[in-house]
Amino acid sequence: MKIFNQTLETPREEKSEKLRRFDRERLEAHLAVSRYGSFRLTDAIRPSFDLAIVPEEGWRFDRYVDPESGAGVPVALAAVSREKLFDVFFALLDETSRTLDVVVESSHLQNGTRAAFTREGIDAPVLKSVLCDYEDALLNDGCFGIAVLDEEKPLEIQFDEHKLLAVYGDDLSAAVKTFERFEVPRKPTLRFLNEAEHIHSSRQSFYRCFDALKFDLGAE
Repeated sequence: MKIFNQTLETPREEKSEKLRRFDRERLEAHLAVSRYGSFRLTDAIRPSFDLAIVPEEGWRFDRYVDPESGAGVPVALAAVSREKLFDVFFALLDETSRTLDVVVESSHLQNGTRAAFTREGIDAPVLKSVLCDYEDALLNDGCFGIAVLDEEKPLEIQFDEHKLLAVYGDDLSAAVKTFERFEVPRKPTLRFLNEAEHIHSSRQSFYRCFDALKFDLGAE
């Protein structure tokens, strides 16, 4: 009994260090999990520890309502498994017109602000060529998002920092066909990771990539 009693009498400082080490190990183990069933996350995002929302692949319809005008726009939202996420994004871009406007967003700064930079009137093939050079950052940087706006028809495609795809427009039939072609299932009650607590991940090299992308796009 004395042995057990002595073991229990751990100094408070040592207990605190053990708890800190346990928390670090728990965090590292949680961040290391990238697969939930057949769905694979990129390195950019992780669910909360309690898994309030378990990541899964799928898409659903929704509606965006402008808070000022009250006007509504249909939207198709999708979570796509990592191995085909970039391909689905490019397939959605294939449905746009020749000339596009692009907005790239960054939340890398630690003060909570979000910076946005715009390039108007870029040719779709040029945009896709540039984005191919930044595929790694686009997929795995949890502080980087992009929006592509069609200059000829009411259509906007977002690839946000949660690595979710959103297509806004009155006619979403092309987006639906793209999701079906890549076997992304429709799930009307699907919940996405950004609808609960979640964890973003980034690194300094991605911030440098973002600056380089701005330059290559000519975004200001």
